[in-house]
Amino acid sequence: MANMLLINRRINTAKNVSKTTRALQMISTSKLKRAQNAALSSREYVEKLTMLVMNLSSKVEKENRHPYMHSIAPKDKDLFIIIAPDKGLCGGLVSNLIRTVYAVDKESPFYIVVGKKAEKSVAKIGEVVASFQFGTTLPTFDMVFPIAKIIDEYYLSGKVSRVKIVFSHFNNVFTQTPTVHNILPVKMETEEKSTDKYSLFEPKIEKMLPDLLKHYLEMVLYQNLLENFASEQGARMVSMKSATDNANEIISYLKLEYNKLRQEKITNEILDIGSAAFISHE
Repeated sequence: MANMLLINRRINTAKNVSKTTRALQMISTSKLKRAQNAALSSREYVEKLTMLVMNLSSKVEKENRHPYMHSIAPKDKDLFIIIAPDKGLCGGLVSNLIRTVYAVDKESPFYIVVGKKAEKSVAKIGEVVASFQFGTTLPTFDMVFPIAKIIDEYYLSGKVSRVKIVFSHFNNVFTQTPTVHNILPVKMETEEKSTDKYSLFEPKIEKMLPDLLKHYLEMVLYQNLLENFASEQGARMVSMKSATDNANEIISYLKLEYNKLRQEKITNEILDIGSAAFISHE
């Protein structure tokens, strides 16, 4: 009897877990479509913008180059922007991201952390100069401005020589890749790759490049926020689907065990009744 009560409690617990994971799966599924569309629709624009910035930067004379195009720091020091979720239950997404951060070759770096799940781990290996919440809804463009302001403060003043961003790149629903992306200084095309050497621009490149570089930085940051949000929803949906399936398997197994014990108990009771009737008859 005690075993039957214990199994029944375990069945009820597994059912509650299944309901919770199923609800989380449905929430992530509902968010995923919008997140995926947002990330994929702007990805091509950001890629073309990056190519344009690299191409135009290579056409500017060295003395007229914007600070984003060359480092003024006296020594190599990096500023990392780490983008992670605020919530867990998304499989190995966060652990893979943190493992990538630990593996990057660095020396006394500074960190900007977006997302609560990475803050404590990052604080163990470097100085966290700012921390932001990632949120549970599709990122808005307003999130970019305070991050870009801190980047300008550290990079343009010469505190750091490079700015890198670590995020989860959205490949598809089932695959998200931890990625390290160098965003500053802007990589310039070589003369062999550079095209349109004799093109004329109006206004001149030197005048339009500062605004273009600022827009480039903001768009790269925003695109990576979108990529990370889509990765989070995809990873959580798959993880919760797997958890729900496992809970249902446990429920089926426990129900089978419960029925076996129940049948055994009924059989024993019938045997006891039959034995008692046989003895009384004698």
